[in-house]
Amino acid sequence: MNCLSPSILSADFSRLGEQIRELDEAGAQYIHIDVMDGMFVPSISFGLPVIRSIRPCTDRIFDVHLMIEEPGRYIEDFVGAGADLITVHAESCKHLDRTIASIKERGILAGVALNPATPLQTVEYVLEKVDMVLIMTVNPGFGGQKFIPYTLQKVRDLKKMIDARGLKTDIEVDGGVNLSNVEEIMSAGANIIVAGSAVFNGDVAENTQMFLDILNS
Repeated sequence: MNCLSPSILSADFSRLGEQIRELDEAGAQYIHIDVMDGMFVPSISFGLPVIRSIRPCTDRIFDVHLMIEEPGRYIEDFVGAGADLITVHAESCKHLDRTIASIKERGILAGVALNPATPLQTVEYVLEKVDMVLIMTVNPGFGGQKFIPYTLQKVRDLKKMIDARGLKTDIEVDGGVNLSNVEEIMSAGANIIVAGSAVFNGDVAENTQMFLDILNS
């Protein structure tokens, strides 16, 4: 199933709850929540209090992307705050298998993210254990970056790896996604589409609908 996961990193934080309701009403299936610690990535974004405060605004899937060092320390806290799907970076986990198990034990979906230059072989032995692999198509830490072209081949290669094993693992793409390149990204094999600036710059509901029209075509 193709799903849109708008990244609230690009939202207007003075009316965050209102904009999340707009996404919900427009039909976005996921809400992408980028948590940054200023160590794994240069930026600091938001954490548990913000997630708790916006959880009552929608029953859409909270797609929580942890760009933090050793995320295994906080899995229980993010589940308690309302996460439905937690994605951790392979590069930030000392014990990736253990962190995935910790997420799954709490009854929610588990994802693993890979930075643009991180090889797919990093997730080869845990692929059967995760619900989703997130391919970063920009270097993480800032919104509004341009899509890195070589990551498209990485998505294709991941899709082949998943199909060869007979898995149904979702492929999420995050970074530089817009209305002009989303079809090519989906053709490569991605089915969960993260978009930030392309959704929140302008009319949120209208932009969401334009993405959904492409995703559902």
